[in-house]
Amino acid sequence: MNTAIIPRIAVALFAALIFVMAPAAAASKAKIDRRTDEALAEFRDTIGGADAVLAKAAGVLVFPKVIKAGIGIGGERGQGALRINGKTVAYYSTHSASIGLQLGAQARRQIIIFLDPEALTKFRASSGWEIGVDASVTAITLDAGGTIDTTQLNEPIVAFIFDGKGLMYNLSLEGSKISRIKE
Repeated sequence: MNTAIIPRIAVALFAALIFVMAPAAAASKAKIDRRTDEALAEFRDTIGGADAVLAKAAGVLVFPKVIKAGIGIGGERGQGALRINGKTVAYYSTHSASIGLQLGAQARRQIIIFLDPEALTKFRASSGWEIGVDASVTAITLDAGGTIDTTQLNEPIVAFIFDGKGLMYNLSLEGSKISRIKE
């Protein structure tokens, strides 16, 4: 590899990291709803079994675009909507920061499905919710054409990660903080 390109890559990734970690202005409710509709439509159209798992859901938290970047120090952020019975009931942001072995940048869609009504109630009652601390979430990464085996879903909260673009080593939800966007 040409060693002259390494500083350029490092600068580009550092710029992406600053973008990810900077406070984000809340997108409009209409924009979040439109993006949420698109993400759910793509989920249903490209993932087998999506309709069945959505039908079982007490609530669905959709982050249509979560951006993650890092070079040793990393961060991620995204905005989305919580839907119950197909209607948006609240808007949320997700963010995290991490240190460790990580390199790259990626944008992905993330859908967190609350299969247990009690888990949904606890989530909605929290002022800030951290995956791995406030609740355990089973994360499943899917590619287009993937299939969900609904008979294997026996956890109260399941997250589906799909439509990943980019390359990121160390892709997980652990430590992600989810907070309600003040209206």
